[in-house]
Amino acid sequence: MDERLERYADLIVKFGVNIQPGQILDLGSGLGKEELTRALTASAYRHGAKFVDVNYWDPHLKRARVQYASEDVLDFVPSWYGERTLQLGEERAATILLSGPIEPHLYDDLDPERLGRDVFPRIKEWTTVINARTVNWCIAPGPSEKWAELVYPDLDPEAALERLWQQIVHVCRLDEQDPAAAWQERSSALKGVAERLTERHFDSIHLEGPGTDLTVGLLPTSRWIGGGDETIDGIPHMANLPTEEVFTTPDPQRAEGVVRATKPLYSQGRIIDGLAVRFEGGRAVQIDAESGAETLRVLVAQDDGGQRLGEVALVDREGRIGPLDTVFYDTLLDENAASHIALGAAYEAAVESEDVERINRSSIHLDFMIGSSAVDVTGITQAGERVPVLRDSVWQI
Repeated sequence: MDERLERYADLIVKFGVNIQPGQILDLGSGLGKEELTRALTASAYRHGAKFVDVNYWDPHLKRARVQYASEDVLDFVPSWYGERTLQLGEERAATILLSGPIEPHLYDDLDPERLGRDVFPRIKEWTTVINARTVNWCIAPGPSEKWAELVYPDLDPEAALERLWQQIVHVCRLDEQDPAAAWQERSSALKGVAERLTERHFDSIHLEGPGTDLTVGLLPTSRWIGGGDETIDGIPHMANLPTEEVFTTPDPQRAEGVVRATKPLYSQGRIIDGLAVRFEGGRAVQIDAESGAETLRVLVAQDDGGQRLGEVALVDREGRIGPLDTVFYDTLLDENAASHIALGAAYEAAVESEDVERINRSSIHLDFMIGSSAVDVTGITQAGERVPVLRDSVWQI
């Protein structure tokens, strides 16, 4: 086995998801990522996994469904997918998901409205399990040739894949002698920023830059999280590998203004470019884009919560992804390159118990990037004081 592949798999398994002896591992992968999937499986067993259950995603199956299924069943997902997800939580299992497009242009000619209605393979019960903190989970990039060709269209396929691997090695800190120690250092820095933001008890966050003038209200007990997670049983894990963000759960009733995406968004197998959203009373009342707008409008209309915010995340310039100035067309990497917000489901861990009932609920969670060095982030206190938070992507607190 390639040494780089084995080191990467071990980092994901032991440091990312932090598999425990005797745990079941749920491993979500895709066609074209078989080599890394096998390396992860081997690493999981070496580190004590009881069973590794691999699920490969074939996007051609979704294409067939969107093309031919009856209109009234496009949003149907059999109950056993949700039951399986909830059982993973009951079993205190671990979960790894490999990110990255598999067939980037496969859905380009499909009806955008029908495509937006079919949210599978997203399973809404995952939000329940994540909020219950019953699984240690990790999403990590899974390089593949077709993904590499999308990111580096001017390179031949072999060179593009190698270039993608090189950048993933860098952003995941595999080029460090001790990647886990390097991540512990970065994690500590992010946790420190999160603590300082939480101590400020901001009433709202104001984002202002080219095409953006958005104020997002926070809940009374909103707290900021960064640098890793911990299960209800005390198992530390990195839900995102890499991670460069600090995030919180906003008040879904309070978002006013306009925001323009600073990076393209790859969602539902479509590239959504030039995205602009206008909020009134917490709701996204206008969604426009140069491409992919109709699919996105249908997606967020799945339920009332899909049109409200469930997350605000801030990213500084000290991470390794942003300085590459590369659009990866992968939410995991792109959202950790720039500050972002998310329409849809919120995280209970970012509020205290008295505000849990007030957070946004939805079957979707859609992150899109709105940050850059030209976007200022300001905290607004209950008294109306404006406190600089990010200027030129540098922390001011």
